[in-house]
Amino acid sequence: MATVDAVPVGPSTADVKPHAAAKAAPYQVKFTCIGHKKAISSIEFSNFGNLLASASPDKTVKIWNASTGSLEQTLEGHEQGISDISWSANARFIASASDDCTVKIWDTESSSTVSTLRGHTNYVFSVNFNPQGTLLASASFDESARLWDVRTGRAVRILPAHSDPVTASSFNRDGTLLVTSSYDGLCRIWDVASGQCLNTLTLSNELNDAIIPVSFAKFSPNGRFVLVSTLDGRLRLWDFARNRVIKTYSGHVNSSFCIFSTFSLHGGPPTIISGSEDHTIVLWDVQSQEKVQVLTGHTDAVLAVAAHPMKAMIASGALDKDKSIKVWEQRPYS
Repeated sequence: MATVDAVPVGPSTADVKPHAAAKAAPYQVKFTCIGHKKAISSIEFSNFGNLLASASPDKTVKIWNASTGSLEQTLEGHEQGISDISWSANARFIASASDDCTVKIWDTESSSTVSTLRGHTNYVFSVNFNPQGTLLASASFDESARLWDVRTGRAVRILPAHSDPVTASSFNRDGTLLVTSSYDGLCRIWDVASGQCLNTLTLSNELNDAIIPVSFAKFSPNGRFVLVSTLDGRLRLWDFARNRVIKTYSGHVNSSFCIFSTFSLHGGPPTIISGSEDHTIVLWDVQSQEKVQVLTGHTDAVLAVAAHPMKAMIASGALDKDKSIKVWEQRPYS
């Protein structure tokens, strides 16, 4: 059983190792990608790590070479801006969530739309493929989350998930569970097969019980915990099986926007990575909850971050005054 002092977030307990005496090598900018006409709303590495996809309110999805930063493709077809993207496990398809109330599935080999999923009645804010590539989860400002059959393009389940806009929807590592989060201050765990809500975390102010809006949530790589971002400038690690918040991370700025956060298991002890409204990217040690590095270089709020699946590399994307994507690589001490 995981303890508060030793939290295994990786695929196995073998990932939990004593901290090395020396600090992990610092991240530095490897290259900058410029091409979007508006802010960067979402970025994600493909599962193989060779490609990086980005989404923007400029209505496009762009695919970049993750090694060189060169632009490979631009996907166009949404009528309004795009808030989120998700790669299929085999990197053949990308799903995009848009303010035009639809989700599109794109074939990256032909740069064409495979299907357009309709049913949400307000902005679609989040989208996520299950690991098998058979289902898509979407979350919307219409206060619902939906599960879609990728093959037919039909909604197989509508979850009346929350009483305010739903800000995230994410599967666990085997696709059996879904987590959703909302401005209503709730983070919920759902059984994908039955649609039953299994657990709920309520976020409220300890002093006055005021609701704390939840801006993002995702499972840890091993599926045992959920990383929860809230608009009080904190991230929390939720042990949902025991319904306990066991770690809290602070030191970044997050009061206005839904900012992505993620885990990295490479280049040293496991870290949590988040964008920040003060134009930085902040890295914390998962176990100690201490900040280990703050990355500077963007000129506007950083909403989008992603960690490379196989090595110590981070991607970040910023709002309209910046409009750039930066890829950061861990550089060994000389």
